[in-house]
Amino acid sequence: MQMTPKKVSKWVLAAGFAVSMVLAGCGGGPNAEQLQLLEETKQAALSAEQKLQQCESGKASASDQLEQKKRDLQKAQDEMATVKSRLGM
Repeated sequence: MQMTPKKVSKWVLAAGFAVSMVLAGCGGGPNAEQLQLLEETKQAALSAEQKLQQCESGKASASDQLEQKKRDLQKAQDEMATVKSRLGM
């Protein structure tokens, strides 16, 4: 199973939530350190999701460029075949 950044961010967020729930269950409520940990975990998850979007955008762009290059190659090969047939090769 491949871990995508989206899955990683969900695991990080779930782990942070679980840790904060365990720690909160031991006291009268979350303290400043726990709230800071939760905020950092949330920021890490958001950052991972943003990076995933950037990667997907880059992948789509690269895929479009690849398809264009394939079309250019096919056109050049067709032109070469036409020239060869005209030259009698």
